[in-house]
Amino acid sequence: MTFPPLDTALPSGADAREHADLLRRAHDALLSGRPAPATLRPVIEDSWRRMRGFGIDPDGAPPPRMAPLDELQRHRESSPIADVLPLIRRSLVSVADQADHIMLVTDAAGQVLWREGSRRMRSVGDRVGLVEGSYWNEGSTGTNAIGTALVVGRPVQIYSAEHYVRSLHTLTCACAPVHDPRDGRLLGAIDVTGPGSTVHPSTLALVHAVAQLAETHLQGIHHTHLERLRSVAAPLLAGMGRPALVVDDMGWTATAVHMEPVRRVLLPKHCEAGTVWLPALGECALEPLPGGWLIRPGPEEKAGSTSLTLDLSRPGAYSVTVSGPSGEWVQNLSPRHAELLLLLAAHRSGRSGAELSRDVFGSEGHVVTVRAELSRMRRNLGGVVESRPYRFSEEVAVRLVGPSSPLDLLPGSMAPGVRRLRERTCTAELFDPVG
Repeated sequence: MTFPPLDTALPSGADAREHADLLRRAHDALLSGRPAPATLRPVIEDSWRRMRGFGIDPDGAPPPRMAPLDELQRHRESSPIADVLPLIRRSLVSVADQADHIMLVTDAAGQVLWREGSRRMRSVGDRVGLVEGSYWNEGSTGTNAIGTALVVGRPVQIYSAEHYVRSLHTLTCACAPVHDPRDGRLLGAIDVTGPGSTVHPSTLALVHAVAQLAETHLQGIHHTHLERLRSVAAPLLAGMGRPALVVDDMGWTATAVHMEPVRRVLLPKHCEAGTVWLPALGECALEPLPGGWLIRPGPEEKAGSTSLTLDLSRPGAYSVTVSGPSGEWVQNLSPRHAELLLLLAAHRSGRSGAELSRDVFGSEGHVVTVRAELSRMRRNLGGVVESRPYRFSEEVAVRLVGPSSPLDLLPGSMAPGVRRLRERTCTAELFDPVG
């Protein structure tokens, strides 16, 4: 097998300073309409053509567009790259720090989701707007490794005056896109940026290798998740005499019985338990599973109701049981997830992230933490918990099993919302008797 060479910025044997000077003269000549002393790489020529079409001013480009903090956090939580961020950090952060670089991870739109590395280079990044929440697609900041790599869909290194905007000429950056290994969808990119004097072809090779490693790890995570779904679904499917299949929350098939499995089912954007029409399958009954859905094609049997039992009767052994027409499954709960589900059960109309932050921590300063916990919990609980506001689905009947005395409710919890429930005389009315 042969691999195409990476499109590095520095020609073999070239002196970095001399090449930077040549690029600056080519930049000045081309933008003023004079013959250039050197030919730019095709990837740079094509990008500059796009910049002229965008009308970007190389001398007066505005600072990158910034996302509000809550939008940045939502994008972090929804990014599949978050699952491999520890791997990326282990592979690149120490190298970037020692080499006076910064490591950046973006989404598919070029928004910087995470930034780590050298303190000095972080200060340089602050001055040019290379910060978390900023957009570094070509339309926002001109030719740069992040934006250009996302456009061409392959690793790119940009050096010195190859950047269209002059304020970036002191930098060198290498970036590789990260694709979803299941369907090739662009997820984002990994970038390493440093001073122009540190340009080296091996930087692009390193970033490319880490991006490939991240994709391989994402594939492994997906396989593990599907295997877990198969294990959960096995008892439900064992007694079925009609077609059914189990898919994850993105519609990828884990297993099927009495039918030819399809590779992927196109699920509605907002899935709920009940009856729904699905492409290629027609009318189907949907039941939530931890991290996925049980789908039973065919209009002749309507989906029954789904019920959830939150068992908080035994300290340290909290669980949730979800029951549907096809059977039930049980999920053990961490103390934090037990707190959150109890609070949602006590406020059936729903709670915002800020309200839950006050309920759990006593202030609104922990909204990011609350959203991250709820994001993890919702992945485990299928479609029974909804967002905006956070609440139990209206289609789910919720039953609480608590201790004999409200004073023993989640005894290890210091959450203000839980403590208020302990003190309310009507709290016992929320719970069914133990056993």
